Amino acid sequence: MEGQQTRVIILMADDDEDDCMLASEALTESRLQHELYFVQDGEELMDYLYQRGKYANPKKAPPPSLILLDLNMPKKDGREALREIKTNPNFRHIPVVVLTTSKAEEDIQLCYYLGANSFIIKPITFGSLVEVMQTIGKYWFDIVELPLA
Repeated sequence: MEGQQTRVIILMADDDEDDCMLASEALTESRLQHELYFVQDGEELMDYLYQRGKYANPKKAPPPSLILLDLNMPKKDGREALREIKTNPNFRHIPVVVLTTSKAEEDIQLCYYLGANSFIIKPITFGSLVEVMQTIGKYWFDIVELPLA
């Protein structure tokens, strides 16, 4: 695809180290050519996007092609971060996939209202997580056309 990004940059915001490790392994298993970056809470996510503090060097914090966002994080939760991302003209074009353990209907409704592009409940098994990551990769990077970052 001409004009498409050659590097897929995925930014995962999740405070659970085990979930981050499993997501990393699942993305590797999915064979998606990617670079995966992690932040642990909503404040760190916004620092990354604004390239503030330890993320001031763009080579260490390249603009993400996709954000995987957990809802329940310390400091600034995923709902607050989603609201900030989708109301900022510099970030609203970045697809945000909510990847969370929450099954609450009010969370699903709120996330779509705030502009989430997808809402996925974290799978329980590693095999299911690999399938989810393969599907995310295929959909967001093979099927849809994304704007250039």
